[in-house]
Amino acid sequence: MSIAVAVAGASGYAGGELLRLLADHPEFEVRTVAANQNAGAPLSAVHPHVRSYHDLVLAETTAESLADHDLVFLALPHGHSGALGDDLARVPLVVDCGADHRLTSPTAWDAFYGGPFHEPWIYGLPELVLGSGAKQRDALDGASRIAVPGCNVTAITLGLAPGIRARVVMADDLVAVLAVGTSGAGRALKPELLASEIAGSASAYAVGGVHRHTPEVIQNLTAAGGRNASVSFTPVLVPMSRGILATSTARLAPGARAAEVRAAWEDAYAGEEFVALLPEGSFPKTSDVVGSNMALIGLAIDESAGRVVTVTAIDNLVKGTAGAAIQSANIALGLPESTGLTVNGVAP
Repeated sequence: MSIAVAVAGASGYAGGELLRLLADHPEFEVRTVAANQNAGAPLSAVHPHVRSYHDLVLAETTAESLADHDLVFLALPHGHSGALGDDLARVPLVVDCGADHRLTSPTAWDAFYGGPFHEPWIYGLPELVLGSGAKQRDALDGASRIAVPGCNVTAITLGLAPGIRARVVMADDLVAVLAVGTSGAGRALKPELLASEIAGSASAYAVGGVHRHTPEVIQNLTAAGGRNASVSFTPVLVPMSRGILATSTARLAPGARAAEVRAAWEDAYAGEEFVALLPEGSFPKTSDVVGSNMALIGLAIDESAGRVVTVTAIDNLVKGTAGAAIQSANIALGLPESTGLTVNGVAP
C-alpha cells in the first residue's frame, strides 16, 4: 500500500526538487501539491520539467488541503510552517524543510528570525555525529515530526563535526566561507539575482555573523561535543544555479597528529551512503554532486597555520533540502534510507 503524500510550497525550488525526487520513490504517492500565489495553476506551468505530475493542479496551502495524507512535506519560507504544522496534528508524519522547527533556543530564534517560537522537531541530519558517538539517525527512527537542516548548515556541519567529536580540533575558533548558488535564495524575484547582476560576479552577503543559519551551526557543533562553539560564517553568492562549496577551518587541538585527524573523519563516515571523505589530496567540486544526495568532503592540514581545512560540496536543493527530507522520512517510516535517492550526479 502506497504512502499518500502532500507537498506544500510545491511551486518553489525546494518544492519542485521534492517532486522530482518523489517521482522515483516506489513507496510514496504524491496526491496533493499546494501553493499560495500559484494556487489554481497547473503544476506543469511552474515546473514543466516534472512531467510525472503534469496533470496535478496546485491547491491552496491550507490545513484542510493537506490533512488527509500519511506524509506532508512543508517547503515554505520561515515563519509559515510553524502554525500550519500545529494544525496538522492528525497527519502521521510531517517534514518541515523550513526553519520554524530547527532551533532549540527561543533566544536564538528571536535574535535571528523573530516572530513566534515553535517547538523544535527531531533534527533531520542522519549523519550528524553526536558527542556520545551516536548518530542523529537514531533519533529519526519512528519520528512523527522532522525539521530538515538549512543547506549551508548541512555543508558546514558535515565538514567539521567529526573533528569536534574526536577532539582533534577546537570548537571555539571556527571559520567557514561558502560559495552558494542562486537557488538557495528561493524563487522570488530579487534584483541581486537577475542574470545581469550575478553573471560574471561573486558577492558576499549576511557578513559579520548575521546569517540566520549561524545559531543552527553552533547548535549542531555543540551537539557534536563542541565546547564554547563559535563560528564566523560568510556566504558568497556565485553565478551557478545549484550547489554549495563550503571551506571550513578549525584550530588543531594541542598534540593532535595528522593520522588521528584524518581518522576522525574516516571513522565518522565509514559506511555512510551519502557522505564520503575523498582520498588525501583530493577536493570536491560542486559539479561532482549536482542532482545527487551526496556530500563529498576533502580534508587537509595547514601546518603553518595550525588548522584543519575541510572542503564540502553538496547540491543545496538535494542533500541540502529535498534529499535530506526524503532520507529522513525514509528512516522515520522504517524504509531503506536510500529509497528514491541517488548517489549519482549529472554531468556536464
